[in-house]
Amino acid sequence: MASEHQHPHPHGDEWEGDFDPFADPEERRVLFAAVDSFRQYRRNAHMNTTHRRRQAFYALPSAHWQMLSEPPFSILDNFNKVDDAIDTNAEIADAILDIGLESFNLSPSPDKNDPTQNWHEVATSSDVNKAHSTIRQFYRDWSLEGRAEREVCYDPVLQDLHNEFQARRDSGEEIRVLVPGAGLGRLVFEICMAGYDAEGNEISYHQLLASNWILNHTAGPSKHALHPFALHFSNLQSRAQQLQQVQIPDVHPGLAMQAAVEAGQRLGTMSMSAADFTVLYTQPNNKETFDAVTTVFFIDTAPNLIRYIEAIRHSLKPNGLWINVGPLLWHFDDGHSRKPGDASHEAGIGEPGNVELSEEEVLSLVGRMGFRLEKRGDRRPCGYIQDPNSMLQNLYQPSHWVARKVTGA
Repeated sequence: MASEHQHPHPHGDEWEGDFDPFADPEERRVLFAAVDSFRQYRRNAHMNTTHRRRQAFYALPSAHWQMLSEPPFSILDNFNKVDDAIDTNAEIADAILDIGLESFNLSPSPDKNDPTQNWHEVATSSDVNKAHSTIRQFYRDWSLEGRAEREVCYDPVLQDLHNEFQARRDSGEEIRVLVPGAGLGRLVFEICMAGYDAEGNEISYHQLLASNWILNHTAGPSKHALHPFALHFSNLQSRAQQLQQVQIPDVHPGLAMQAAVEAGQRLGTMSMSAADFTVLYTQPNNKETFDAVTTVFFIDTAPNLIRYIEAIRHSLKPNGLWINVGPLLWHFDDGHSRKPGDASHEAGIGEPGNVELSEEEVLSLVGRMGFRLEKRGDRRPCGYIQDPNSMLQNLYQPSHWVARKVTGA
């Protein structure tokens, strides 16, 4: 995948560069599947969430479902409320779809006989599941209620950057920070607002399409409603908890940047590359170009962590910082990988083989490959798109450490 850039600001085109997913049939297929998954969100959510539950409910003995359909249970009424919540979430999915079609110059009603344009009905259930999780992720990255998770994951990164670079930034030096696995762009935005030049990198079209919408096309702060947990029916204390609504974005990127400029605050630049991290950032033009690399909930997406470390080392300036926060939930996403042997990706995450390492082994590998570990941060538990009121709490204890590229390594 070639590089393209996304420049979030109040106005202007956000898709630039030499990026052309239509040049490769496999790349086009992956893009079309992501686009179609947002189109299918509404239909899929209604079918798999409420439709099948209504069928199961009516399969109960008549006297039982009738009792449960009346107050204080009102199960059928709740299904209707969940349907309304799905429709609210689907407005976001539809907005992401519309912007995606416009960005890639795709027709909403493509010619079904033209495989180079027909993106309808190509998404698999896995693709649609990614659309669902991407929509939920707005809770973590762009709602006020998700602040608790961002506090654990993003604040230490910003503090580490300030500890190292604040004086240089204040003296007028441009500090370049790379954010692999940038997702929905919140950390990239925060680094930019802190006065550093931030470049996000992302390979997932689901994330790229969604980040484009949230960074460039929302109507304003808290203008879009989201029900992050409406599709959850287990471990509920109450139906109100299931139907909780949050407003996104908690901060409107364009307006926030505009206000900062008007207030005389120093802003960094902001961009996003769509590419395989291990391929793009081992290119000669990215050699020793970044002052820092920040990996948050990212390194465990590596089938082969050595490839990630090589790319980080290559792209960092001598004495540059690598700041890491995250767990080690090793997960290798087939939907992101390309066929082994594909010449354009043979050095990327699509190459065969994978390995799962312990934290001790990760730190040994980092030290072996040209870095000096300088800091181990405290472990602070946090969820990942976690409902704080759920009876089941899935909590990570992320590793937080800072390593420095050894000169000449």
